[in-house]
Amino acid sequence: MTSCAAAKSQSAPCKMGRKFVVGGNWKMNGTKSQINEILSFLKTGPLNSNTEVIIGVPAVYLDYVQSNSPANVHVAAQNCYKAEKGAFTGETSPAMLKDIGVNWVILGHSERRQIFGESDELVADKVAFALSSGLKVIACIGETLDEREAGKTEAVVFRQTQAIANKIKDWSNVVIAYEPVWAIGTGKTATPAQAQEVHKSLRDWFAKNISKEVADSIRIQYGGSVTGANCQELGSQPDIDGFLVGGASLKPEFVNIVNARQ
Repeated sequence: MTSCAAAKSQSAPCKMGRKFVVGGNWKMNGTKSQINEILSFLKTGPLNSNTEVIIGVPAVYLDYVQSNSPANVHVAAQNCYKAEKGAFTGETSPAMLKDIGVNWVILGHSERRQIFGESDELVADKVAFALSSGLKVIACIGETLDEREAGKTEAVVFRQTQAIANKIKDWSNVVIAYEPVWAIGTGKTATPAQAQEVHKSLRDWFAKNISKEVADSIRIQYGGSVTGANCQELGSQPDIDGFLVGGASLKPEFVNIVNARQ
């Protein structure tokens, strides 16, 4: 596989033509004043034009951020439901997101799975409906610490990915975010070698179970305590195509993470 430097020398934005993609998941954080500070450092940047930047915003602020974010930053919802409308109190539909100009959504985050009990099947249904509604999806997968220590990492991430594969055929608007649950918000980070191993296994899974074309083109982000200090080494791995960042996306160091791959 070509290195990013080699790809860049051939005027390609990233490895195998895969554009580096960095998402910032704000989770349940932010006030308007804090959001204005974040938007300020995003506008100041500079942000690498070869990196696609997406920020996942609490639902109540989606319209505000969509109206005020810099043009080179996409806005994503952190969740949406598997129906266009109906008696689903507290939920947001893809149609509502599209109505305010939001074209991305994060689905299947470990906090949705662990805290709110979302099953593989529900996540897959939501991914499929979001895609059919014209949204682009960051689909999250990842194992817990117990599952990793039991040697079940591949079994878990393959199962979660297969659930999505059972519902969709077109992967062109999907980004996979591999987030080991034990590394989210804990300060623990998978080593570059550990992360690369899982990303490579996932890409091999796509080649075997979907197609080589999808395996070569699908972007796989790493998420789990990514910081300005570790992003360059993680981003240099051949099968890591970007990051999904939590707490660091609320801080100016997010600009450094966006610029991890030059």
